[in-house]
Amino acid sequence: MIANTPIRSERIAADIEALAAITEPDRPWTRRAFTPRFLEGRAWLEQAMQAVGAVTQIDAAGNLIGTIPGRRPELGTIMLGSHSDTVPDGGRFDGIAGVIAALEVARALRDQGRVLEHTLEVVDFLAEEVSIFGVSCIGSRGMSDTRPLDWLTRESDGITLEKAIATVGGNPHRSAWRDDIKAFLELHIEQGPVLQDEEIDIGVVTAIAGITRIEIIVEGRADHAGTTPMGSRKDALSTAAWIALGVEELARALAGGAAHFAATVGEFEMSPNAANVVPARVRMLIDARAELRQDMERFIDELDKGVVAIADKTGVTVSVPRLVSDNSPTPCDPGLLDILDAACETAGASHRRMASGAGHDTAWMARITRAAMIFVPCRDGRSHAPDEYAATEDIALGAAVLLQAVLALDAKLQEHS
Repeated sequence: MIANTPIRSERIAADIEALAAITEPDRPWTRRAFTPRFLEGRAWLEQAMQAVGAVTQIDAAGNLIGTIPGRRPELGTIMLGSHSDTVPDGGRFDGIAGVIAALEVARALRDQGRVLEHTLEVVDFLAEEVSIFGVSCIGSRGMSDTRPLDWLTRESDGITLEKAIATVGGNPHRSAWRDDIKAFLELHIEQGPVLQDEEIDIGVVTAIAGITRIEIIVEGRADHAGTTPMGSRKDALSTAAWIALGVEELARALAGGAAHFAATVGEFEMSPNAANVVPARVRMLIDARAELRQDMERFIDELDKGVVAIADKTGVTVSVPRLVSDNSPTPCDPGLLDILDAACETAGASHRRMASGAGHDTAWMARITRAAMIFVPCRDGRSHAPDEYAATEDIALGAAVLLQAVLALDAKLQEHS
């Protein structure tokens, strides 16, 4: 038992191990969306949902949903969940912990013989991770009616996303949009080291950072590496290196404030990429993430100025930084944050507010309902790696917080209906 609730950590551990066992044999903890292993994991989850009395369905967007009707279904739905797909070699906890915690909340209510006034739903969103089609959050985008129409024609191994959604039981030509969901809550491992380092039980997530990707092309001149004097070169790589260092310096300055900010030169392509040739061209792709939109706008403005200054200094041509994609931050619902803070107190969990630097299904659910997240610690902040790990007792305490939040929401939403 955790914090005087019927949450049972041994059930959580058993569930996570059961899903972990459903993996590609030569790649532990790999269960990518749309693959046979993913469907096998879905079948296991469906049975687990049914075992707690939920009626299961696959909605039009391909999400697996377990529904437990409330005493007054007309009040609407409280939804809990995350995703069960993984990145390759991705670990046992990213997404999975949130689905299992939601399932455990449903079990705990059943054990107490308690039926909510609102309908309770446990959801496993389709393809939160970047899928074989090169896109992510397919299910939550579908439910929030924000999935781009042209995604359906994307292909992988001769299969379109349109056909793949149908294969998992969805209907890509029907709307999955919902107007009955009154609140959505997602538990997730932090995927960072803050909670562990500060010895805090729960992170109450204030916002999901906006993600902006920026491409820069550096055009120098190919020359013989041995015969061209150092003062006569137009080396695209050395100019690109100055830019990369500038990106890090600017990101560190912005990260020094109260709000979350990070930027990374994540892709770097050089040509002709030969030992005896002065590099002629470099393509760089920057991934920048901000809790506050004004920080991102400042980063973009300072990057533009910095690139011009570096190009003037080196004499190498640098393109104007091009926005490849630009998503604004998604704040979590302030009222839900207060409920989660209070739930932490009730469950006896230390807690702090913090932003998420990673994207989550919550960001898309916030388009259609009140939405919020909690983080639980993960060892050394590691994620998207085989050694990703979260302690069962930490997940169980997070589930206890979820349970308290659901009970508070059920009462509060009923009062305002």
